[in-house]
Amino acid sequence: MRLVFAGTPAVALPSLDAIAASGHELLAVVTRPDAPAGRGRHLVRSPAGAWADERGIEVLTPARPREPEFQQRLRELAPDCVPVVAYGALVPPSALEIPRHGWVNLHFSLLPAWRGAAPVQHAVLHGDEVTGASVFELEAGLDTGPVYGTLTEEIRPTDTSGDLLDRLAVSGAGLLVAVLDAIQAGTAKAHPQPGFDVTLAPKITVEDANVRWNDPAFAVDRRVRACTPAPGAWTIFRGERVKLGPVRPIANGPSLTAGAIQVERTQVLVGTATTPVALGEVRPAGKKAMPATDWARGLRIQAGERFE
Repeated sequence: MRLVFAGTPAVALPSLDAIAASGHELLAVVTRPDAPAGRGRHLVRSPAGAWADERGIEVLTPARPREPEFQQRLRELAPDCVPVVAYGALVPPSALEIPRHGWVNLHFSLLPAWRGAAPVQHAVLHGDEVTGASVFELEAGLDTGPVYGTLTEEIRPTDTSGDLLDRLAVSGAGLLVAVLDAIQAGTAKAHPQPGFDVTLAPKITVEDANVRWNDPAFAVDRRVRACTPAPGAWTIFRGERVKLGPVRPIANGPSLTAGAIQVERTQVLVGTATTPVALGEVRPAGKKAMPATDWARGLRIQAGERFE
């Protein structure tokens, strides 16, 4: 089939690689406009756009997919289908109707669970044991379209959102191409989503990533892993924000009040509502991440100090 791909971040690249290696023809890549990044705030191409640039493939960067100029160019390209992976913009019905097989979206959850922008983060945050990916037909509703196919993926006890998303991006790329193959062959069947067990996964904000030390240890662990690598779990120490890498719940640790810090020879413990957790890496503002023991020794943390 003739395809135009819509995607923006690095998680879309395995699907682009899989499509490029398939028998389908990739005509263009639609991605979000170049955005300022780094200390110099220079405009930077999205990972999907940079992938296309390297291969001489046309890149379309509409500010909004409703723009008449973008939709006209899409009609000129005349794709049979538009596969989507983490594009990052709402697509209006007028654009959805252009390809004869519509837009098919790879979403990183088992729909109708975790509809929205952050399905992987919410699956980790809420302690799901299994998640997966779904390929569905894009429509006006939020991830509500009929589903062509799914796959499942176990969530491991130490998985961060980044770990889990990396695995789903690779396995989901294979699922997406399999669905495109089936659409081309005329054998694809999309099944409506059930109207029950619907959960929503809105974007995780910086405030969501603030560690709640009054939570039980398992909840602290989940929050930190869910917010790794982005937006990055954080807490306040001596009036300044510090970011935290994944922690390790300690089943038989000392009794510490919530937020209290205990520096030991080989680990740094922090109290929660239940048992303590051992810190992994700590990244003070403006500095590189370092082992928690190095951070604690460098600051000469005293008995009785705590995270806010």
